[in-house]
Amino acid sequence: MRHPLRHGWHSVEPARQPVLFVNLRSGGGKAAGARLVERARERGINAVVLRLHDDPAELARRAVAGGADALGVAGGDGSLAVVAAVALAHGLPFVCVPAGTRNHFALDLGVDRHDPVGSLDAFGDDAVERSIDVADVNGRVFLNNVSVGVYGEAVRQTAYRDAKLRTLLATAAKVLGPSGPAPDLCVVDDLGGEHRGPAVLLVSNNPYAVDRPVAQGTRPRLDSGELGIVALGRLRSSADPPGRAWSATRITVRGSAPVHAGIDGEAVDLAAPLEFVIRPGALRVRISSRHPGVSPSGRLP
Repeated sequence: MRHPLRHGWHSVEPARQPVLFVNLRSGGGKAAGARLVERARERGINAVVLRLHDDPAELARRAVAGGADALGVAGGDGSLAVVAAVALAHGLPFVCVPAGTRNHFALDLGVDRHDPVGSLDAFGDDAVERSIDVADVNGRVFLNNVSVGVYGEAVRQTAYRDAKLRTLLATAAKVLGPSGPAPDLCVVDDLGGEHRGPAVLLVSNNPYAVDRPVAQGTRPRLDSGELGIVALGRLRSSADPPGRAWSATRITVRGSAPVHAGIDGEAVDLAAPLEFVIRPGALRVRISSRHPGVSPSGRLP
């Protein structure tokens, strides 16, 4: 049954030359298990299998040059933003097919994470479209978040892929413990206020629902026009970690050395200063009209 059009979604004509990039290695082989390549080609979608050393951005640009009028990715969160940035640059709609491990972006976009094959309908007659925000750091687009500190260090460890929680907790104990080193960072918000020495910094494309325990780890909206910022200090022996959460349209993170970070779960080194900005309504996205179309936290009163 079709969901009623809501939350800014509207019906659109099907794509004429859709291209879907498929990472068969993501999510333990979810795309292969769902036979997404075959299902896509049955629908007239040009499914391009990403090989180990392929550059998705370059392949996406070639697809656009060849006449593609919609771009999509079936893979993990780390590969989505690369192709989404090309779609954004050319004003084309972007389709997220959940075939990764966590599929955080799909969840917040309102895609049914358990229906990757049904997600292909976003290219066809059942497509609905809206525009959402994207964020960037030093000109690099991200859809979910950039993390520095505990999570940023955790994604650099080889054990992260197979034991995310255990690695994250072990890294947290090391970085946030009473004897952990304070990073040489200073966060400057859009009002000029300074927040020095955070042990953990999370900057997200729209704020997370930190005050909604039922749907923690999700974003109620992707069109608020603001970054979400969470900064935590070091643990003290008898208190919860001090911290602050706020929103802003831009922030700067100063540091004296390159910053180890995680961008949508991918480990990177970023040259300081880090300049974060939100780009309101910049990206056209499409989903199946049969999918919810709203984040779990966005459904709460």
